[in-house]
Amino acid sequence: MSDHVISIIALALVFTIATFTSVHMGALAIVAAFLVGSLFVGQSSDDIFGGFPGDLFVVLVGVTFLFAIAKNNGTVDWLVHASTRAVRGRIALIPWAMFLVTAVLTAVGAVVPAAVAIIAPIGMGFAARYRINPVLLGLFIINGASAGGFSPISIFGSITNGVVERNGLPGNPTLLFVSSFLFNVLLSLVVFFMFGGRSLIGRRAGAPGDLPQDGGEPTGPLPHGDGVPDTRPSGGTPVPAGVGTGPKGGTATLRSPAPVTPLPDPVADEARLDRVKVLTLLGLLSLVVGALFFDLNVGLLSLTVTVVLSLLSPASAKGAVDRCAWSTVLLVCGIVTFVSMMERIGTIDWLGESVAGIGARLIGALLICFIGSVVSAFASTTGILGALIPLAVPFLLAGEVGAVGMVIALAISSSVVDSSPVSTSGALVTANAPEGRRDEVFKRLMVWGMSMAAVAPPVTWLLFVVPGWL
Repeated sequence: MSDHVISIIALALVFTIATFTSVHMGALAIVAAFLVGSLFVGQSSDDIFGGFPGDLFVVLVGVTFLFAIAKNNGTVDWLVHASTRAVRGRIALIPWAMFLVTAVLTAVGAVVPAAVAIIAPIGMGFAARYRINPVLLGLFIINGASAGGFSPISIFGSITNGVVERNGLPGNPTLLFVSSFLFNVLLSLVVFFMFGGRSLIGRRAGAPGDLPQDGGEPTGPLPHGDGVPDTRPSGGTPVPAGVGTGPKGGTATLRSPAPVTPLPDPVADEARLDRVKVLTLLGLLSLVVGALFFDLNVGLLSLTVTVVLSLLSPASAKGAVDRCAWSTVLLVCGIVTFVSMMERIGTIDWLGESVAGIGARLIGALLICFIGSVVSAFASTTGILGALIPLAVPFLLAGEVGAVGMVIALAISSSVVDSSPVSTSGALVTANAPEGRRDEVFKRLMVWGMSMAAVAPPVTWLLFVVPGWL
């Protein structure tokens, strides 16, 4: 058995074992690199460590550290409340507000599962309160996370653009982001009309009779609109306010309700824009400007913003390091370390030449998109992006398939299947769905996720690869 076959089998085992057991995929990948490298291909520990992506490590730590500070000081909560206030009670716009706020969170560096974990409970609360299909809101949240996930300063975007750059492929980070965003917008439009969005058009929060489904507080005014119970006996003549029926049919004076002093609203207080939140928003804006217009390193720049915010507001940084996405950092760095070993022993070139040997190069491109889509539905999207793009490098260097279009198609195909309930994002939505509807949400997300695994590759292939304009 050749070294190439052994390393491919090891990579397949890493994905399989991590999918069906609790073993962390990143740790498993590093162990696999150690065992395969030491026992089969004669590599030293220095060779194995040489494949560890230090630049990607700084990016992942920097952006997730910054996001943890933004969550600590309430900037994330402010963004959520600002978006929901902006819809002004229009229920049909609530799913789109959830889409946008989740997209903003992932676009500025939140890990996709972390953003979904924050917004899913809020979205499912809206679903119960305003009688919105939880599948509709859940898919909007997941699609929003994918839409923002490929910005140049996001986790998905950093991984994809970093792999493209390290392998000497032509790339277009802005086009990748815009293409993914627009694809998810159109996908959400389909979701809106498939899962009951049409019935939400024209409804407003606070309209009479617009009561929640699951026992929440009414969203419209009480019967008289003044908080005073209706004093009319059934079928009789209205009784003047303040007068009620006595025990033997007489009248009895009702006490006026005592004035109620409103209690402070901690949620509203948290959502107010203060000095720290303004500084954090300015820091996020500087990160975007520096990365997009001055080509500054995202990881170093995000760590710089993090240090400045920590100095100006020490309370914001308290515990933020513990909230960094260390699991994702280990996952991505572990997969990249193993793939780097495969590159050193020539497996990547061998696989690329094998795919390139397929008579129809376009069919080979479609096959790669299908692999990314199907595997990502059951495994980690971040791990897939780090593994499959290098596998396609020799195939892309042949020049018969546009590298930019192929990377965009592969990125979108691998990310839109996150709606599967066996993926992290889909599982978070299912877990936060109303208790009586969780089975329904699970089944519908499973059908939708598997449909995306079948539909997304040919659609993105037709849009971005076949025309040959990228």
